[in-house]
Amino acid sequence: MAKTKSAYFCQSCGYESAKWLGKCPSCNSWNTFVEEVIEKTAAKVPAWKSSNNGSTRANQPSRVETIESSTEKRILTGDQELDRVLGGGLVTGSVTLIGGEPGIGKSTLMLQLALNLSKKRILYVSGEESEQQIKMRAERITNEPTADCYILTETSTQNIFKQIESLEPDIVIIDSIQTLHSAHIESTPGSVSQVRECTAELLRFAKETDTPVFLIGHITKDGAIAGPKILEHMVDTVLQFEGDRHHIYRILRSIKNRFGAAAEMGIYAMNSTGLREVTNPSEILLSQRDEELSGIAISATLEGARPMLIETQALVSVAAYGTPQRSATGFDTKRMNMLLAVLEKRCGFRLSARDVFLNLAGGIRVEDPAIDLAIMVAIISSHEDIAIPSKYCFAAEVGLSGEIRAVNRIDQRISEADKLGFEKIFISKYNLKGLTLEKYGIEVVGVGKIEDVFGALFG
Repeated sequence: MAKTKSAYFCQSCGYESAKWLGKCPSCNSWNTFVEEVIEKTAAKVPAWKSSNNGSTRANQPSRVETIESSTEKRILTGDQELDRVLGGGLVTGSVTLIGGEPGIGKSTLMLQLALNLSKKRILYVSGEESEQQIKMRAERITNEPTADCYILTETSTQNIFKQIESLEPDIVIIDSIQTLHSAHIESTPGSVSQVRECTAELLRFAKETDTPVFLIGHITKDGAIAGPKILEHMVDTVLQFEGDRHHIYRILRSIKNRFGAAAEMGIYAMNSTGLREVTNPSEILLSQRDEELSGIAISATLEGARPMLIETQALVSVAAYGTPQRSATGFDTKRMNMLLAVLEKRCGFRLSARDVFLNLAGGIRVEDPAIDLAIMVAIISSHEDIAIPSKYCFAAEVGLSGEIRAVNRIDQRISEADKLGFEKIFISKYNLKGLTLEKYGIEVVGVGKIEDVFGALFG
């Protein structure tokens, strides 16, 4: 008989305890411990290795100079946005986890990949939908699928690996990891033990067969991927699918990537036929205006390797309720308060009795400090009710003393503004060193203090 024991797991972070605890010592969450029965078997063999008669080969240590180096093989998915976020394509043997809110488009994106990736045999495993439901969505997405796509509705990992052995797919898609269950663990699907064990089995399969695996994951009410935090550490790549279900634009953001940059971003537009790639995000993030409006400034930012121009909108009004309101959408509110303090201290603008509202157009969230200058200019533009010329843009960080600080990769920001027809860009004067201004068709203005910018715009 196998030895059976029970343990208590935190449903938020996966912390394991021998007894029930009211408060998790790892993530400080209350009442999140659930008892789970764990079955310990003697020498457990991965289910997908049933054909090797239980024999396993122990790996031997190798000297680092004797290991043969080889370039990583990448599979182009045909989706430029997805390839960019993955770091140039899908790496063989990698495990990619995609998380996002319900209905945001995770399953649609993966089904599009399965239907349009030519010359590849793809197994799409669904534990949430029937074959008829997936067929209906596939007919809506595409009329002529080019890939050799197979649909399997199954939740048992043992049965899934049996089908994988017979089919031998090139790519496996699991929708979703929280619906799978393994016979090695006596707990319900979606629990910490099941999610960890099923992911470990799929990870071993991917690494030993060089088969890429996509895992679709649920998220909690706080926006984090559901299940233990170790799930994100186990996989190679973690992608977050973001966006408002009431708007058409979706953002695929890379949180972790062992084979590329961890700050890349892809943009899609959701329509009746699925997700459409947005190759030039600057055009959708900049609104088309017939007249000049106050409180609007354009900033040149970077998301991974991609330069973008975004529209910063600010509204400053008299506080109607005694205590001024501070609200920011798409930007850190604490940093906005810091910039408001700089305007009060260094420039003399009295904003302490004013409501300040900030919004980044397009539903995008930006953490690049290079948009500091555009935010401050938009706030003062609304405060003074003076419009900024629509062909002006800004790319600089602002320090606590009001100095304009240099930002990285300024040449890409200037080139993007030049390509979109802007006439003038304000940057830090410390970024001018080494720049060849003659190759740009845009006027580059170097400034050292925030007072210099306001003097040039409002003076």
